[in-house]
Amino acid sequence: MTTFGNLPEIVAPEDWLAARLELLRLEKEVTRARDRLNAVRRRLPMVRMDKPYVFEGPNGEVGLLDLFDGRDQLVIHHFMFGPDWDEGCPSCSSAADEIGNLRQLYVRNTSLVAVSRAPYPKIAAFKERLGWTFPWFSSYGSDFNYDFHATLDDRVAPVLLHFRTQEQLANEKGTPWSGGPWTADMNGEELPGISTFLRVDDEVFHTYSTFGRGIEDFHNCYRYLDLTVLGRQEAWEEPKGRAEPLGLHVGGPAMRVPDQY
Repeated sequence: MTTFGNLPEIVAPEDWLAARLELLRLEKEVTRARDRLNAVRRRLPMVRMDKPYVFEGPNGEVGLLDLFDGRDQLVIHHFMFGPDWDEGCPSCSSAADEIGNLRQLYVRNTSLVAVSRAPYPKIAAFKERLGWTFPWFSSYGSDFNYDFHATLDDRVAPVLLHFRTQEQLANEKGTPWSGGPWTADMNGEELPGISTFLRVDDEVFHTYSTFGRGIEDFHNCYRYLDLTVLGRQEAWEEPKGRAEPLGLHVGGPAMRVPDQY
């Protein structure tokens, strides 16, 4: 039997309702703040995409414009899957496992695809193994991942990790995984991220990218877990001592590719 500590107080229904109404007040503040943030995001300037990127998919080579599949907007998941890897990243696979039917995006003139550096045959085999149906393309042999800072290699493009340069990383006590400055042995590091694009006629514009905790809403069912008493069951959460950390956080020691649980 699972043992929990520091559980919520047990109260009468009327007392629960009073506490819930106070929480609702705070939730509405966050909702309004999110609406303001989204409006600022929509006002972000955009960049015309002039480089002729080439991707490989189930029907051969395609360009960036083709990934829109005739729709006005495009969301790209930068899925960590290096050319030499045997399978995709467990954390990215967790996010991919939550990508369901894309109909609601499609009716809003928006396409969603994943892009990885692994050669397409590896992607296709892994996708079939996991039973996923979302479109997934290979950027193998192109600069796409490097230009969008989903693969970091200062021999190919200047390093920009979570929008910080190598110099800034050194001044901020380094990268999240090393505690030190960027070093040559980190070249080739893959990063997860999400980028969005707009199509105007036959022109494509980059409108937004996010990394790190900016993509956590798409991982590990966090949106549901944050509504529960036990939460994400991660070590950093408050209140302390409620549930034993499971190690299933992004990059955690117990995280697996979904079909390995």
